[in-house]
Amino acid sequence: MSAFIFNELNFDDHEQVVFVSEAKSGLKGIIAVHNTNLGPAMGGCRMWNYASEALAVNDVLRLSRGMTYKNAVAGLPIGGGKSVIIGNPKTDKTPALFEALGEALERLGGRYITAEDIGTSPEDMAHVATKTRYVAGLGASGDPSPYTALGCFVGAQAAVKHHLKRDTMDGLTVAVQGLGHVGYDYARRLHGAGAKLIVTDIDQATLERAREEFGAEIVSVDAIYDVQADIYAPCALGATLNPGTLARLKAKIVAGGANNQLATAEVGELLRQKGVLYAPDFVINAGGIIKVCYEYLNKPEADVEAHVREISDTLAEVFARADQEGQPTSVVADEIAEARFKR
Repeated sequence: MSAFIFNELNFDDHEQVVFVSEAKSGLKGIIAVHNTNLGPAMGGCRMWNYASEALAVNDVLRLSRGMTYKNAVAGLPIGGGKSVIIGNPKTDKTPALFEALGEALERLGGRYITAEDIGTSPEDMAHVATKTRYVAGLGASGDPSPYTALGCFVGAQAAVKHHLKRDTMDGLTVAVQGLGHVGYDYARRLHGAGAKLIVTDIDQATLERAREEFGAEIVSVDAIYDVQADIYAPCALGATLNPGTLARLKAKIVAGGANNQLATAEVGELLRQKGVLYAPDFVINAGGIIKVCYEYLNKPEADVEAHVREISDTLAEVFARADQEGQPTSVVADEIAEARFKR
């Protein structure tokens, strides 16, 4: 197993990978600490019914690495880490499960701080907090998704201004893939700015709500790649951009909230060659971790929105530099992050 992990593409010199279990609660999880050069690692806890342990390892490593880059580009005094719990978030959750996770975090002594992610909630984090202080995103005000959605919205505005030479979203068509907490709030902001929405999700009730509230057009999960749209907004799970889907994509901009949107690093260059402007995922979707970091460090909540809105300026810098250097935006964003966290 160790050979598998060290040879895993996303291992990328992780400082620490810890497998945690607790028989009574049924906890089976993995905590990955990628880099702590800028401060303790911070990143959410994902609960997912992975088909295999190998897939869980792959997921936590790529997400953890991504958090290092995201936190660095966002100018936060924290490193990157992530945790996953193997299990069905709809049927396997118990307070004891998250208390056991809290005990595991406490044993790490503050090297990793967790928060909510896909499959977990502020309420779950409150159970974690009964066993450790190394947790953020607690209670009703702890949900970071509105700030993630805000970052995506101002990031999309920056992309539209740079690539389409427009100062408004009015009349543009946006294909939104995934209407979870982030995707739905992002869609609400786009609708308010005058955009037409084409949406897909696995939850039919959410789709119907979007049709009623936003006048959104509904398409099947697979058909979202084929629609005529100005912007493709991936807001579900990662790796939806690959040579196959890219061949079908008609949008001129990719600007969404999902993590790890590129199936492989080479897809960034393919997007550039196709003339599609890609807003690098870990830049545009950093709003949530900015909110969580401010909360954990007891920094003024009134300052969070201004920091999130700086995502627009960061992306403008990435886009301009990519044009000047003839490089994919994904490569430029990586270089900016690495200049900040690598020693």
